[in-house]
Amino acid sequence: MVQAWSVSQPEWTCKIDDGAAGITHARWSPDSRHILTTSDFQLRLTVWSLVSTACVHVPWPKHGSRAVAFTKDGMFAAIATRRDCRDYINMLACRGWESMGTFGADTIDLADLEWSPTDSNNIAVWDSPLEYKVLIYSPDGRCLFKYSAYGNGLGLKTVSWSPCGQFLGCGSYDQVVRALNLLTFKPVVEFSHPFAVKGPSNAVVFKEIEEPYSVHMQSMLMNGSSGFGDQPRVGDSPGDNRTRVRYAVAEVPVSVPSQKPAPDKPNPKQGIGLMAWSAGSHYVFTRNDNMPTALWIWDIARLELAALLIHKDPIRAAAWDPIYPRVAICTGTPHLYMWTPSGAACVNIPLNHFVVSDLKWNPDGTSLVLKDREAFCCTFVPVLSELEVDDVDFNDEAS
Repeated sequence: MVQAWSVSQPEWTCKIDDGAAGITHARWSPDSRHILTTSDFQLRLTVWSLVSTACVHVPWPKHGSRAVAFTKDGMFAAIATRRDCRDYINMLACRGWESMGTFGADTIDLADLEWSPTDSNNIAVWDSPLEYKVLIYSPDGRCLFKYSAYGNGLGLKTVSWSPCGQFLGCGSYDQVVRALNLLTFKPVVEFSHPFAVKGPSNAVVFKEIEEPYSVHMQSMLMNGSSGFGDQPRVGDSPGDNRTRVRYAVAEVPVSVPSQKPAPDKPNPKQGIGLMAWSAGSHYVFTRNDNMPTALWIWDIARLELAALLIHKDPIRAAAWDPIYPRVAICTGTPHLYMWTPSGAACVNIPLNHFVVSDLKWNPDGTSLVLKDREAFCCTFVPVLSELEVDDVDFNDEAS
C-alpha cells in the first residue's frame, strides 16, 4: 500500500492499493499529480491520478525501481519493458498518459535509461554489466549512436549525463571513466584511477588525519581564530581522548589505499560505483569501489585530476551542491566533509551518537539533510559567493 498526504491541505489523504498484484516501488511524476507504482514480479506499471482517480497500466516493466525516465520539462516519459525475451522502450505523453509508440532496444539485458537533461531528442540506454554497451536513441526509435569500449569482460557500472547535455559519463568495471561527446559520438577523455598519484601533477591531495584535540586548542588560542572542523570528537568509552579530524595536504607521490575484490563472490567491489557531475558540468567526481576511501574530482575543462580526497573510512555518499561547485561527503562517521575549488574542510556533527550515512542537498544549495539510521538533522551552509566575499581560505584550514 502507498499513502500520500498534502502539505497545504492536511485533511487530504490518499491510499493506493494494487490488490493481489502488490507494490514493490512507487515514485512521483514530475507534475506531482500522479504516482507511478510497480507491482510484484514486474507484472505491470500503473500510473495513478490523484485528481481524477483514473489509472493507466503499462505491462511488463523491465525493473521495479529503475528504467523509468522523464524529460526535464516533464512532458514525456520513457519506460523500459520486456516481453518475448527482448527489451523494449515505451514512450508516453505525460499530459494524458497516452502511448506515443514502442520500439525495441538493441540490448541483451537493459540495465537503465536516462533522458538528456537539455532536450527531449536523446535517450541514453545501457546494457547490463555483463556487456559494455551504451546506445543513444531518438524518441522515434532511431539509434543515433552506439559505443562499446571493450568486450569479454564486465562492462558498465554507472552512467550519467552532464547537466549541459554535451557529455555522457560512463564508469565501468575496468576502473576507467570515459566522457563521451554527444556531438562527435566519441570519447573526449578517459580518466583512470591509479594506485598512486605521481608528479608532475596539478592535483591537490587532501588526506584525512586524526589528532589530539588539545594540539588544535593550543593553536586556536595562539592564533585567536577558529574554523570548520574545530569541534572535538569524543570517544565512545569514557577513557577515550578528545580528538579532531582535519584534512592535510599531502605531497605527491601519494599511494591510494585499495583492496582486492574477492574472486569467488558475485558483484565484485571494483570499478566506478559512484559518479556525479557538478551543476556547471565543469567537474565530475568518482569513487572507484576497490579504493572506497578516495574521492577523485576531475576537471573537465583541463581534462585532468583537480583533487583527490583520501579518508579514513569508506565513502558512503557524496553529492554536488545544486548551484555551486561544492561537494559534500559522508563516511558513516560523525563528520561532514566538503570540497570546493578553493580547498576542503572537515566539520564535526555536534550530536551524540549521530553518524552520517547519507545526505541530500536542498535545491537552492543553502542546506543539507544528513541521515543516520534512526534520525536525521538539517545543517545550513554558507552560500559559496559569501565564502568568496569573506575570503575564507579553506586551504589554511586543511594545512
